[in-house]
Amino acid sequence: MSIATLFPTVGELPADFSELQPVEQREYLLNGELLSWQGDLSSVFSPVCVRNGEQPEPVLLGQTPLLDAQAALQALDAAVSAYDLGRGPWPTMPVLERIQHVETFLELMQQKRDDVIRLLMWEIGKPYKDAAKEFDRTSDYIRDTIDALKQQDRDASHFVIEQGTLGKIRRVPVGVALCMGPFNYPLNETFTTLIPALIMGNTVIFKPAKYGVLLIRPLLQAFRDSFPPGVINVIYGRGRETVGVLMESGKVDLFAFIGTNKGASDLKKMHPKPHRLRAVLGLDAKNPAIVMADADMKRTVSECVAGALSFNGQRCTALKILFVHRSRVDEFVQQFVSAVEALPIGMPWQEGVAITPLPEPGKTDFLQQLVDDACQQGARICNQSGGEHCATLFRPAVLYPVTAAMRVYDEEQFGPVIPIVPFDDIQQAIDYVIHSNFGQQLSLFGQNPQQLGELVDRFSNQVGRININSQCQRGPDSFPFNGRKDSAEGTLSVIDALRQFSTPTVVAAKYQPQDIELVKDMIKQRSSHFLSTDFLF
Repeated sequence: MSIATLFPTVGELPADFSELQPVEQREYLLNGELLSWQGDLSSVFSPVCVRNGEQPEPVLLGQTPLLDAQAALQALDAAVSAYDLGRGPWPTMPVLERIQHVETFLELMQQKRDDVIRLLMWEIGKPYKDAAKEFDRTSDYIRDTIDALKQQDRDASHFVIEQGTLGKIRRVPVGVALCMGPFNYPLNETFTTLIPALIMGNTVIFKPAKYGVLLIRPLLQAFRDSFPPGVINVIYGRGRETVGVLMESGKVDLFAFIGTNKGASDLKKMHPKPHRLRAVLGLDAKNPAIVMADADMKRTVSECVAGALSFNGQRCTALKILFVHRSRVDEFVQQFVSAVEALPIGMPWQEGVAITPLPEPGKTDFLQQLVDDACQQGARICNQSGGEHCATLFRPAVLYPVTAAMRVYDEEQFGPVIPIVPFDDIQQAIDYVIHSNFGQQLSLFGQNPQQLGELVDRFSNQVGRININSQCQRGPDSFPFNGRKDSAEGTLSVIDALRQFSTPTVVAAKYQPQDIELVKDMIKQRSSHFLSTDFLF
């Protein structure tokens, strides 16, 4: 079957899509109001193409505002004013009240579940079940964040006495945050920074991902109705025209960005006072799997297929290169190829589909370049029809044997191309990890506790997470999620994110009767939210 025939005709589209009309979005959220942009718009096309003749054509989903620098600066002014040097109603609001605003947002967000899931599916080609999982996981993350903040506030409700000093320690907001998320998880990954930034009392400018932008539209009213004016501002447009001027202003205190390390570096350099800019970054990765000679092959293949090709391999945590001991590599390649060939490829609404259209324009050409380069230098495509592509669909290509001379050895493919490297000496894989520009995660597959234990120690100072006999992944959200080198800056988890978007402040007095009584009076008179000893339930 030609890959082009996997795209539907108009008559084969599911009802909820065939009746969908392109949306002309002009709304954006500024200072508590949904304003209408009268300037240019950006067209949003679905990676789902429709066959009308021989060549599948992309479908127009709608248009979004192309805001200019002036509009972006107006959003910045709104956030700066709402923060008011830490004196605004939002940063000084008691924790319980901020929590109630976030709970209101979550309730309103739930009402838009179907709309957001459908747009996740059509905008970025995410399978329906995965889109629903992303929405529900995001909702759970918000609930977990609320619970974590309550516990943090409980822990801070008491005073400490150390070396003759009475102290009260609480975490307080940092300032104005700029939050930018990725296209592959435009809801979940974005909200893992956006929600902690808000709930800790910062004011926020939020710019949705370049792809997966329309799915924020159903939530604009929820943002408006849940938070005070200026606390959350949602802007759209080209980054070079909007984000650049925000950074150059020097008024952004927090920069939360998930994307490429080059993009993050370029933006950080624009800030006139980089030492005052706190950055929380999730960046590139080239996570390896290392398969030892004694690995459980059935389990290893299953984990590596899922790790390399879940959501087409478009995950920072995907396994992007597989090192396999030469004594088992033929067996591994055979079983791996069989498992890859069994993966259903098609449209995101189809039951059980695993490989779906890619949302980035030009992505299939880039992947083909990687495949061609590898094949010209001695690798071969091991699976039948591997690398076949049409429009936005690309059949997974399993490449073997891959060497250091090939682009795919070092470059992050972020798509369904899987390089397999045979090794005789484990030092080859160790050197790869040590000298890589990236250091997010890796996976070890084997059964020898002595060998695995030694490798854990070799890699523990190289990557943020080591997975034993399992694929790389972010969850559970209670675990720290970070990376080394060019892969990340800062740590995210439910608890760590609250720390990243806040800073500790201490109120101290000498532990002597006169000062103790003064502090007690302040607590009794409730003259200070900071000194409150209320216990959140």
